[in-house]
Amino acid sequence: MYDIIIVGAGPAGANLARLIGDKYKILLIDKRDLENESSKHRINKCCGGLLAPDAQKMIAKLGLGIPKDVLVDPQLFAVRTIDITNNLERLYQRFYYNMDREKFDRWMVSLIPNGVDKKFNSYFKSFVEISGGYEVRYINNGQEVTAKTRIIVGADGASSKVRKIISKDVNVPEKYIAIQEWFKCSYPMPYFTAVFDEEISDFYSWLIPKDNYLLLGSALRPRDDTREKFNMLKRKLTQLGFKFTTLQV
Repeated sequence: MYDIIIVGAGPAGANLARLIGDKYKILLIDKRDLENESSKHRINKCCGGLLAPDAQKMIAKLGLGIPKDVLVDPQLFAVRTIDITNNLERLYQRFYYNMDREKFDRWMVSLIPNGVDKKFNSYFKSFVEISGGYEVRYINNGQEVTAKTRIIVGADGASSKVRKIISKDVNVPEKYIAIQEWFKCSYPMPYFTAVFDEEISDFYSWLIPKDNYLLLGSALRPRDDTREKFNMLKRKLTQLGFKFTTLQV
């Protein structure tokens, strides 16, 4: 029996395993393969890859330093906000680490003690309470596996399956769909751009330069016209002077 099973090897799950991996018997489960860069099971996480000031402070408190090869150009010291609804725009100072999110997660996993049992390419299914703890079911390389543990930790993101099982009767927040698309970028953009447009979303959209590319994303309500809303966003930004050169696959 494990002392702790951690579901999710993102920053929260990987850091927990790093901190207590030498003290307890731990199993870490994640659907991605975060130890094999050439894996056929690569999953591109929908994430802007920016580390905000509060997260930077936590990295410092943990005594960690992010390797240079995790970072991408340019590092961002300004935010440009565009309010299309009210025809407003401004720039203000704020520093973000601009990074490759997958490399960041791989780096965090590389810090985990060797004694931690890591199961990648594994999909968490469910757990049930048993005497002295829990029995966890997950799929590893196509095979269903069970493991027993005293404690289970759900570090599997905003749509945590672990939390859903624990809190079946609790109302969950409204869901949004995040759509991101990569484009070539041949002109300098030294800031993170946040776009507000009530016709597109009651949340916001973003543009982030990544080396020679531009990442465009938006958080949208899950409706039938979600893709059209995203295309409308591109058309409006094109009218404001942004250039979206489609990548050749």
